[in-house]
Amino acid sequence: MRGQTSKPKNTNNLVPLYSVADGSREGHLKKDGSAEPFRSGWRRDIARLIHCPAFRRLQGKTQVFPEGDSDFFRNRLTHSLEVAQIAKSFAIRLNSTSEYFQPEDQKIIPEIVEFAALAHDLGHPPFGHNGEDALDGEMADYGGFEGNAQTLHILTRLEKKELLDFSEPRVKSTGNVFSDNRAGLNITHRGLAAVLKYDNCIARRKGERSNAGVQKGYYYEQKELVSKIKKSVLGSVYGGEFKTIECSIMDISDDIAYSTYDMEDCFKAGILDPLSIFSLDGAIYKKVVGTINKRIKKYYQDIKVVVDETKVQSVLFGLFSELFAIDEQESAFLAKARISRESKKQQSVLAVDRLSKRLARDGYDRTALTSQLVQRFMDGVEIIPHEKFSQLHRARLKIDTFVEVECLKNITYEYVIMSPSMQTIEHRGKD
Repeated sequence: MRGQTSKPKNTNNLVPLYSVADGSREGHLKKDGSAEPFRSGWRRDIARLIHCPAFRRLQGKTQVFPEGDSDFFRNRLTHSLEVAQIAKSFAIRLNSTSEYFQPEDQKIIPEIVEFAALAHDLGHPPFGHNGEDALDGEMADYGGFEGNAQTLHILTRLEKKELLDFSEPRVKSTGNVFSDNRAGLNITHRGLAAVLKYDNCIARRKGERSNAGVQKGYYYEQKELVSKIKKSVLGSVYGGEFKTIECSIMDISDDIAYSTYDMEDCFKAGILDPLSIFSLDGAIYKKVVGTINKRIKKYYQDIKVVVDETKVQSVLFGLFSELFAIDEQESAFLAKARISRESKKQQSVLAVDRLSKRLARDGYDRTALTSQLVQRFMDGVEIIPHEKFSQLHRARLKIDTFVEVECLKNITYEYVIMSPSMQTIEHRGKD
Protein backbone atom coordinates (compact mmCIF):
# COMPACT_ATOMS: atom_id res chain seq x y z
CA MET A 1 0.00 0.00 0.00
CA ARG A 2 2.92 2.31 -0.64
CA GLY A 3 1.72 5.57 -2.16
CA GLN A 4 3.82 7.79 -4.38
CA THR A 5 4.30 11.37 -3.24
CA SER A 6 5.21 14.21 -5.57
CA LYS A 7 8.90 14.86 -6.11
CA PRO A 8 10.44 17.57 -3.92
CA LYS A 9 10.31 21.00 -5.45
CA ASN A 10 13.26 23.34 -5.65
CA THR A 11 13.61 24.99 -2.23
CA ASN A 12 17.13 26.41 -2.66
CA ASN A 13 16.00 30.05 -2.81
CA LEU A 14 13.87 30.11 0.34
CA VAL A 15 14.17 32.93 2.83
CA PRO A 16 15.37 32.03 6.36
CA LEU A 17 12.94 29.97 8.41
CA TYR A 18 12.79 32.68 11.10
CA SER A 19 12.99 36.46 11.20
CA VAL A 20 12.92 39.16 13.85
CA ALA A 21 9.19 39.66 13.19
CA ASP A 22 8.47 36.15 14.53
CA GLY A 23 9.24 37.46 18.01
CA SER A 24 6.63 40.22 17.75
CA ARG A 25 4.03 40.37 20.50
CA GLU A 26 0.71 42.19 20.58
CA GLY A 27 1.52 43.97 23.82
CA HIS A 28 4.72 45.54 25.08
CA LEU A 29 6.58 43.48 27.65
CA LYS A 30 6.13 44.91 31.13
CA LYS A 31 9.14 47.00 32.13
CA ASP A 32 9.80 45.56 35.58
CA GLY A 33 13.58 45.63 35.64
CA SER A 34 13.84 41.86 35.07
CA ALA A 35 15.04 41.80 31.47
CA GLU A 36 16.88 38.56 30.70
CA PRO A 37 18.89 38.78 27.48
CA PHE A 38 20.13 35.23 28.04
CA ARG A 39 16.57 33.85 27.72
CA SER A 40 14.96 33.65 24.29
CA GLY A 41 11.44 34.82 23.60
CA TRP A 42 10.47 31.21 22.94
CA ARG A 43 11.59 30.11 26.41
CA ARG A 44 9.67 33.04 27.87
CA ASP A 45 6.55 31.82 26.05
CA ILE A 46 6.92 28.35 27.57
CA ALA A 47 7.47 29.76 31.06
CA ARG A 48 4.36 31.93 30.82
CA LEU A 49 2.30 28.97 29.66
CA ILE A 50 3.47 26.53 32.34
CA HIS A 51 2.77 29.01 35.14
CA CYS A 52 -0.73 30.02 33.97
CA PRO A 53 -4.00 28.71 35.46
CA ALA A 54 -5.30 27.44 32.10
CA PHE A 55 -2.38 25.01 31.91
CA ARG A 56 -2.99 23.74 35.44
CA ARG A 57 -6.67 23.24 34.66
CA LEU A 58 -5.72 20.55 32.12
CA GLN A 59 -5.21 18.18 35.07
CA GLY A 60 -8.97 18.20 35.60
CA LYS A 61 -9.80 17.31 32.00
CA THR A 62 -10.18 13.68 31.06
CA GLN A 63 -8.07 12.05 28.36
CA VAL A 64 -9.81 8.62 28.25
CA PHE A 65 -10.72 7.59 31.78
CA PRO A 66 -12.39 9.94 34.29
CA GLU A 67 -10.34 11.46 37.07
CA GLY A 68 -10.47 9.43 40.26
CA ASP A 69 -10.51 5.96 38.69
CA SER A 70 -6.76 5.65 39.22
CA ASP A 71 -3.72 7.88 39.52
CA PHE A 72 -2.13 5.89 36.67
CA PHE A 73 -4.40 7.11 33.89
CA ARG A 74 -3.54 10.13 31.83
CA ASN A 75 -5.36 13.43 31.85
CA ARG A 76 -5.05 16.33 29.42
CA LEU A 77 -2.11 17.76 31.34
CA THR A 78 0.01 14.60 31.26
CA HIS A 79 -1.06 14.04 27.64
CA SER A 80 0.18 17.52 26.73
CA LEU A 81 3.52 16.85 28.40
CA GLU A 82 3.92 13.63 26.43
CA VAL A 83 2.98 15.33 23.16
CA ALA A 84 5.55 18.04 23.91
CA GLN A 85 8.31 15.48 24.46
CA ILE A 86 7.52 13.72 21.17
CA ALA A 87 7.19 17.00 19.27
CA LYS A 88 10.47 18.45 20.54
CA SER A 89 12.24 15.19 19.69
CA PHE A 90 10.78 15.40 16.20
CA ALA A 91 12.15 18.92 15.72
CA ILE A 92 15.63 17.91 16.88
CA ARG A 93 15.52 14.81 14.69
CA LEU A 94 14.43 16.68 11.56
CA ASN A 95 17.19 19.24 12.09
CA SER A 96 19.65 16.36 12.05
CA THR A 97 18.23 14.12 9.31
CA SER A 98 16.00 16.05 6.90
CA GLU A 99 17.56 17.65 3.83
CA TYR A 100 15.16 20.59 4.17
CA PHE A 101 16.52 21.63 7.56
CA GLN A 102 20.28 21.23 7.03
CA PRO A 103 21.14 24.89 6.25
CA GLU A 104 21.72 26.87 9.44
CA ASP A 105 19.05 29.42 8.49
CA GLN A 106 16.50 26.61 8.04
CA LYS A 107 16.90 24.90 11.43
CA ILE A 108 13.65 24.43 13.36
CA ILE A 109 13.59 26.02 16.83
CA PRO A 110 12.52 23.10 19.08
CA GLU A 111 11.15 25.38 21.82
CA ILE A 112 8.44 26.73 19.49
CA VAL A 113 7.30 23.18 18.73
CA GLU A 114 7.40 22.36 22.44
CA PHE A 115 5.27 25.40 23.26
CA ALA A 116 2.66 24.46 20.65
CA ALA A 117 2.41 20.94 22.03
CA LEU A 118 2.08 22.11 25.62
CA ALA A 119 -0.64 24.60 24.62
CA HIS A 120 -2.59 22.59 22.05
CA ASP A 121 -5.35 21.38 24.40
CA LEU A 122 -5.83 24.51 26.53
CA GLY A 123 -9.19 25.39 25.00
CA HIS A 124 -10.73 21.94 24.91
CA PRO A 125 -13.56 21.64 27.43
CA PRO A 126 -14.33 18.85 29.89
CA PHE A 127 -16.77 16.13 28.74
CA GLY A 128 -15.13 15.81 25.31
CA HIS A 129 -17.08 16.45 22.14
CA ASN A 130 -20.39 16.63 23.98
CA GLY A 131 -19.09 19.47 26.12
CA GLU A 132 -17.85 21.24 22.98
CA ASP A 133 -21.20 20.73 21.23
CA ALA A 134 -23.10 22.10 24.24
CA LEU A 135 -20.93 25.20 24.50
CA ASP A 136 -21.09 25.81 20.76
CA GLY A 137 -24.87 25.58 20.89
CA GLU A 138 -25.03 28.17 23.65
CA MET A 139 -22.63 30.49 21.82
CA ALA A 140 -23.84 29.89 18.25
CA ASP A 141 -24.97 33.49 17.73
CA TYR A 142 -21.97 34.97 19.55
CA GLY A 143 -19.11 33.48 17.53
CA GLY A 144 -19.60 29.85 18.56
CA PHE A 145 -17.25 27.68 20.58
CA GLU A 146 -14.47 25.41 19.35
CA GLY A 147 -11.52 23.97 21.25
CA ASN A 148 -8.72 25.17 18.96
CA ALA A 149 -10.23 28.64 18.65
CA GLN A 150 -10.59 28.79 22.42
CA THR A 151 -6.91 27.90 22.83
CA LEU A 152 -5.93 30.99 20.84
CA HIS A 153 -8.49 33.06 22.76
CA ILE A 154 -7.05 31.94 26.11
CA LEU A 155 -3.48 32.71 25.05
CA THR A 156 -4.28 36.14 23.61
CA ARG A 157 -7.12 37.45 25.79
CA LEU A 158 -8.37 35.44 28.75
CA GLU A 159 -5.19 34.71 30.70
CA LYS A 160 -4.45 37.53 33.14
CA LYS A 161 -0.81 38.31 32.43
CA GLU A 162 -0.36 41.49 30.37
CA LEU A 163 -2.21 44.30 28.63
CA LEU A 164 -1.78 45.76 25.18
CA ASP A 165 -1.20 49.16 26.78
CA PHE A 166 -0.52 49.38 30.51
CA SER A 167 -1.60 53.01 30.58
CA GLU A 168 -5.15 52.02 29.60
CA PRO A 169 -7.87 50.10 31.50
CA ARG A 170 -8.31 46.41 30.75
CA VAL A 171 -11.62 46.89 28.97
CA LYS A 172 -13.59 50.00 28.23
CA SER A 173 -16.64 51.04 26.24
CA THR A 174 -17.51 54.38 24.74
CA GLY A 175 -21.11 54.41 23.61
CA ASN A 176 -21.50 51.33 21.42
CA VAL A 177 -17.75 50.95 20.91
CA PHE A 178 -16.09 48.26 23.03
CA SER A 179 -12.32 48.21 23.43
CA ASP A 180 -10.46 45.15 24.76
CA ASN A 181 -7.02 46.01 26.10
CA ARG A 182 -6.17 42.50 27.32
CA ALA A 183 -3.14 40.72 25.83
CA GLY A 184 -3.49 37.37 27.59
CA LEU A 185 -0.06 35.79 28.01
CA ASN A 186 1.30 38.12 25.32
CA ILE A 187 2.85 35.25 23.34
CA THR A 188 5.13 35.75 20.34
CA HIS A 189 3.48 35.70 16.92
CA ARG A 190 5.46 32.61 15.92
CA GLY A 191 4.31 30.81 19.05
CA LEU A 192 0.69 31.69 18.29
CA ALA A 193 1.12 30.59 14.67
CA ALA A 194 2.22 27.17 15.93
CA VAL A 195 -1.20 26.56 17.56
CA LEU A 196 -3.22 27.66 14.51
CA LYS A 197 -4.25 24.20 13.35
CA TYR A 198 -7.13 25.35 11.16
CA ASP A 199 -6.85 28.37 8.90
CA ASN A 200 -10.54 29.20 9.01
CA CYS A 201 -12.42 32.15 10.48
CA ILE A 202 -15.53 30.91 12.30
CA ALA A 203 -18.71 32.78 11.33
CA ARG A 204 -20.10 35.16 13.96
CA ARG A 205 -23.69 33.90 13.59
CA LYS A 206 -25.07 30.39 13.29
CA GLY A 207 -27.00 31.30 10.15
CA GLU A 208 -23.77 32.38 8.44
CA ARG A 209 -22.11 28.97 8.79
CA SER A 210 -21.47 26.95 5.65
CA ASN A 211 -22.32 23.65 7.36
CA ALA A 212 -23.83 22.37 10.58
CA GLY A 213 -21.98 21.41 13.75
CA VAL A 214 -18.89 22.76 15.47
CA GLN A 215 -16.71 24.84 13.13
CA LYS A 216 -12.94 24.37 13.43
CA GLY A 217 -10.78 27.48 13.17
CA TYR A 218 -10.40 30.76 15.05
CA TYR A 219 -12.99 33.25 16.30
CA TYR A 220 -14.07 36.17 14.13
CA GLU A 221 -12.90 38.63 16.79
CA GLN A 222 -9.34 37.42 16.23
CA LYS A 223 -9.37 37.72 12.46
CA GLU A 224 -7.22 40.85 12.53
CA LEU A 225 -4.77 39.26 14.97
CA VAL A 226 -4.41 36.18 12.77
CA SER A 227 -3.64 38.42 9.78
CA LYS A 228 -0.88 40.07 11.82
CA ILE A 229 0.49 36.67 12.82
CA LYS A 230 0.63 35.53 9.20
CA LYS A 231 2.38 38.72 8.16
CA SER A 232 4.97 38.35 10.93
CA VAL A 233 5.69 34.73 10.01
CA LEU A 234 5.76 35.05 6.21
CA GLY A 235 6.82 38.66 5.82
CA SER A 236 4.20 39.29 3.17
CA VAL A 237 0.52 38.78 2.43
CA TYR A 238 -0.23 35.20 1.40
CA GLY A 239 -3.63 33.93 0.34
CA GLY A 240 -2.94 30.19 0.47
CA GLU A 241 -3.48 27.73 3.30
CA PHE A 242 -1.52 28.69 6.42
CA LYS A 243 -0.11 26.03 8.72
CA THR A 244 3.45 26.31 9.98
CA ILE A 245 6.01 23.53 10.15
CA GLU A 246 5.93 23.75 13.96
CA CYS A 247 2.14 23.29 13.96
CA SER A 248 2.26 20.25 11.68
CA ILE A 249 4.92 18.62 13.90
CA MET A 250 2.72 19.25 16.94
CA ASP A 251 -0.26 17.79 15.10
CA ILE A 252 1.33 14.45 14.21
CA SER A 253 2.90 14.21 17.68
CA ASP A 254 -0.59 14.55 19.15
CA ASP A 255 -1.83 11.71 16.95
CA ILE A 256 1.07 9.46 17.94
CA ALA A 257 0.56 10.13 21.66
CA TYR A 258 -3.19 9.66 21.31
CA SER A 259 -2.87 6.34 19.48
CA THR A 260 -0.27 4.73 21.75
CA TYR A 261 -0.74 6.12 25.26
CA ASP A 262 -4.54 5.96 25.22
CA MET A 263 -4.22 2.32 24.20
CA GLU A 264 -1.75 1.76 27.05
CA ASP A 265 -4.32 3.17 29.49
CA CYS A 266 -6.89 0.74 28.09
CA PHE A 267 -4.48 -2.16 28.62
CA LYS A 268 -3.81 -1.06 32.20
CA ALA A 269 -7.55 -0.75 32.86
CA GLY A 270 -8.11 -4.32 31.64
CA ILE A 271 -10.56 -3.16 28.97
CA LEU A 272 -8.38 -4.33 26.09
CA ASP A 273 -5.30 -6.45 25.48
CA PRO A 274 -3.41 -6.83 22.18
CA LEU A 275 -5.19 -10.05 21.17
CA SER A 276 -8.68 -8.71 21.89
CA ILE A 277 -8.13 -5.88 19.39
CA PHE A 278 -8.32 -8.50 16.62
CA SER A 279 -11.80 -9.72 17.55
CA LEU A 280 -13.98 -6.70 18.30
CA ASP A 281 -17.50 -6.24 17.00
CA GLY A 282 -17.52 -5.93 13.20
CA ALA A 283 -19.35 -2.61 13.40
CA ILE A 284 -16.31 -1.07 15.12
CA TYR A 285 -13.99 -2.02 12.26
CA LYS A 286 -16.46 -0.59 9.75
CA LYS A 287 -16.48 2.75 11.57
CA VAL A 288 -12.69 2.70 11.82
CA VAL A 289 -12.38 2.05 8.07
CA GLY A 290 -14.81 4.85 7.27
CA THR A 291 -12.92 7.37 9.42
CA ILE A 292 -9.50 6.39 8.05
CA ASN A 293 -10.61 6.65 4.42
CA LYS A 294 -12.18 10.02 5.09
CA ARG A 295 -8.95 11.32 6.62
CA ILE A 296 -6.81 9.86 3.82
CA LYS A 297 -8.95 11.68 1.30
CA LYS A 298 -8.51 14.93 3.19
CA TYR A 299 -4.79 14.80 4.01
CA TYR A 300 -3.33 12.61 1.24
CA GLN A 301 -4.86 13.95 -1.93
CA ASP A 302 -1.65 13.08 -3.79
CA ILE A 303 -1.98 9.37 -2.92
CA LYS A 304 -4.62 6.89 -4.08
CA VAL A 305 -5.20 4.52 -1.19
CA VAL A 306 -8.36 2.88 0.13
CA VAL A 307 -8.42 0.92 3.38
CA ASP A 308 -10.80 -1.97 4.09
CA GLU A 309 -11.39 -4.24 7.07
CA THR A 310 -8.90 -6.81 5.79
CA LYS A 311 -6.26 -4.10 5.68
CA VAL A 312 -7.05 -3.12 9.28
CA GLN A 313 -6.48 -6.71 10.40
CA SER A 314 -3.23 -6.82 8.43
CA VAL A 315 -2.05 -3.59 10.05
CA LEU A 316 -2.86 -4.92 13.53
CA PHE A 317 -0.94 -8.11 12.75
CA GLY A 318 2.08 -6.03 11.79
CA LEU A 319 1.90 -3.94 14.95
CA PHE A 320 1.46 -6.93 17.28
CA SER A 321 3.38 -9.59 15.35
CA GLU A 322 5.24 -10.49 18.56
CA LEU A 323 2.10 -12.30 19.66
CA PHE A 324 2.34 -14.79 16.83
CA ALA A 325 6.10 -15.35 16.68
CA ILE A 326 7.06 -19.02 17.05
CA ASP A 327 10.18 -19.74 19.09
CA GLU A 328 12.30 -22.89 18.90
CA GLN A 329 10.45 -24.65 21.72
CA GLU A 330 7.05 -24.06 20.17
CA SER A 331 8.35 -24.99 16.73
CA ALA A 332 9.57 -28.30 18.09
CA PHE A 333 6.20 -28.93 19.75
CA LEU A 334 4.29 -28.21 16.54
CA ALA A 335 6.57 -30.58 14.61
CA LYS A 336 5.65 -33.61 16.73
CA ALA A 337 3.60 -35.97 14.57
CA ARG A 338 2.02 -37.86 17.49
CA ILE A 339 0.20 -34.76 18.77
CA SER A 340 -3.14 -34.00 17.13
CA ARG A 341 -3.67 -30.81 15.16
CA GLU A 342 -6.43 -29.87 17.57
CA SER A 343 -4.04 -30.09 20.54
CA LYS A 344 -1.45 -28.04 18.68
CA LYS A 345 -4.05 -25.39 17.93
CA GLN A 346 -5.19 -25.38 21.54
CA GLN A 347 -1.66 -24.88 22.86
CA SER A 348 -0.92 -22.16 20.30
CA VAL A 349 -4.10 -20.26 21.20
CA LEU A 350 -3.33 -20.50 24.92
CA ALA A 351 0.26 -19.33 24.36
CA VAL A 352 -0.89 -16.32 22.37
CA ASP A 353 -3.51 -15.46 24.98
CA ARG A 354 -0.97 -15.67 27.83
CA LEU A 355 1.49 -13.44 26.01
CA SER A 356 -1.23 -10.92 25.17
CA LYS A 357 -2.35 -10.68 28.78
CA ARG A 358 1.26 -10.33 29.92
CA LEU A 359 1.89 -7.47 27.49
CA ALA A 360 -1.21 -5.70 28.84
CA ARG A 361 -0.72 -6.37 32.54
CA ASP A 362 3.02 -6.39 33.14
CA GLY A 363 4.26 -2.83 33.56
CA TYR A 364 7.68 -3.50 32.03
CA ASP A 365 6.29 -5.29 28.98
CA ARG A 366 3.49 -2.78 28.49
CA THR A 367 5.90 0.15 28.65
CA ALA A 368 8.30 -1.57 26.23
CA LEU A 369 5.47 -2.17 23.77
CA THR A 370 4.35 1.45 23.93
CA SER A 371 7.91 2.72 23.47
CA GLN A 372 8.41 0.46 20.45
CA LEU A 373 5.24 1.78 18.83
CA VAL A 374 6.15 5.42 19.44
CA GLN A 375 9.59 4.86 17.90
CA ARG A 376 8.06 2.98 14.96
CA PHE A 377 5.70 5.88 14.25
CA MET A 378 8.42 8.50 14.64
CA ASP A 379 10.44 6.64 12.01
CA GLY A 380 7.57 7.08 9.55
CA VAL A 381 7.61 10.85 8.99
CA GLU A 382 8.12 12.74 5.74
CA ILE A 383 8.34 16.42 4.81
CA ILE A 384 6.18 17.94 2.10
CA PRO A 385 8.10 21.08 1.08
CA HIS A 386 6.46 24.39 0.26
CA GLU A 387 7.96 25.91 -2.86
CA LYS A 388 7.83 29.50 -1.60
CA PHE A 389 7.84 29.51 2.21
CA SER A 390 9.88 27.08 4.30
CA GLN A 391 7.71 28.26 7.23
CA LEU A 392 4.91 26.29 5.55
CA HIS A 393 6.83 23.07 4.96
CA ARG A 394 4.58 20.29 6.24
CA ALA A 395 5.52 17.31 8.35
CA ARG A 396 3.22 14.36 7.92
CA LEU A 397 3.23 10.62 8.56
CA LYS A 398 4.02 8.41 5.61
CA ILE A 399 0.84 6.78 4.39
CA ASP A 400 1.56 3.32 5.85
CA THR A 401 2.46 4.83 9.23
CA PHE A 402 -0.59 7.10 9.08
CA VAL A 403 -2.87 4.08 8.63
CA GLU A 404 -1.20 2.30 11.56
CA VAL A 405 -1.65 5.30 13.84
CA GLU A 406 -5.24 5.80 12.69
CA CYS A 407 -6.10 2.13 13.28
CA LEU A 408 -5.01 2.25 16.93
CA LYS A 409 -6.43 5.71 17.54
CA ASN A 410 -9.85 4.98 16.10
CA ILE A 411 -10.19 1.51 17.60
CA THR A 412 -9.61 3.05 21.04
CA TYR A 413 -12.06 5.83 20.21
CA GLU A 414 -14.84 3.57 18.93
CA TYR A 415 -14.48 0.79 21.49
CA VAL A 416 -13.79 2.79 24.63
CA ILE A 417 -14.64 6.47 24.26
CA MET A 418 -17.85 5.78 22.32
CA SER A 419 -18.91 2.96 24.65
CA PRO A 420 -22.23 3.46 26.48
CA SER A 421 -20.53 3.85 29.88
CA MET A 422 -18.11 6.53 28.67
CA GLN A 423 -20.81 8.32 26.70
CA THR A 424 -22.94 8.52 29.84
CA ILE A 425 -20.11 10.49 31.46
CA GLU A 426 -19.61 12.70 28.39
CA HIS A 427 -23.33 13.50 28.15
CA ARG A 428 -23.07 15.22 31.53
CA GLY A 429 -21.42 17.99 29.54
CA LYS A 430 -24.77 18.78 27.94
CA ASP A 431 -26.67 18.88 31.22
